[in-house]
Amino acid sequence: MKLVFAGTPEVAVPALDALLASGRHEVAAVVTRPDAPAGRGRRMVASPVAQRAEEEGIEILRPGHPRDEDFLARLREIAPDCCPVVAYGALLPQKALDIPAHGWVNLHFSLLPAWRGAAPVQHAVMAGDEVTGASTFQIERGLDSGPVYGVITEEIRPTDTSGDLLTRLAFAGAGLLSATMDGIEDGTLKAVPQPADGISLAPKIEVEDAHVDFAAPALRVDRVVRGCTPAPGAWTLFRGERLKLVHAAPVPDRTDLAPGELVAGKNNVYAGTGSYAVELLWVQPQGKKPMKAADWARGVRIAPGERLGA
Repeated sequence: MKLVFAGTPEVAVPALDALLASGRHEVAAVVTRPDAPAGRGRRMVASPVAQRAEEEGIEILRPGHPRDEDFLARLREIAPDCCPVVAYGALLPQKALDIPAHGWVNLHFSLLPAWRGAAPVQHAVMAGDEVTGASTFQIERGLDSGPVYGVITEEIRPTDTSGDLLTRLAFAGAGLLSATMDGIEDGTLKAVPQPADGISLAPKIEVEDAHVDFAAPALRVDRVVRGCTPAPGAWTLFRGERLKLVHAAPVPDRTDLAPGELVAGKNNVYAGTGSYAVELLWVQPQGKKPMKAADWARGVRIAPGERLGA
């Protein structure tokens, strides 16, 4: 089939690579978000998908919004058979959905209908799910509600951050998306409507959602830290300034600390929660780079009874 691939971040690149390597389909163009400022200098930088497409000499479409008439006109000229999508980042209007003969097929990182929305992996980790996966489905007007072509499953490991899990799903899902394109082309794959039960929503994780409540049980603290790593980054307050929590681990046999109470040894830093303690392994003070929590604690000289979150 002739394909126009839509995607923006690094997590979409493995799927683009899989389609380019398949030898079966032609990637005629990619659709991605416009260049955006990045880094300390706020220099305009092309998306990872755009950078990969440029390496391959593929036409790049960067509409300000996919309803733009110039974009729609060019898409009609290309006349794709199907438009595979991975984390494109913009809502597709019906005019765009109607152009390819086989529509737009999204690779979504959850087992639909669970975790529909922008942050399925983060929500799965924060909810304590033991298994997640990826789904390919036909995009329609509803939020991730279209019929499903195929799924893969992936175990959520006890120490997984959302970044760890998303990386594995990006590569496993790339194969699923490529196989979905093959099945659509040869007519062996039909989309099946999602069940009406089991729907859960995964809206974007905002900075306030990543604020760690040390009055919550240790398992909840651990899940928030892992679910918000690497972005937007779990955080708390220490002496009135924001402190990011990069890596922490529950310590079930330590129950002598009040919620948020800090105790630092030579090589360990513990914080109390609503149940048992967590060990702070890596933190990032405001305006500084991530560092080992023990090094941070030596620098700030934690006083007896001092707490996080105050």
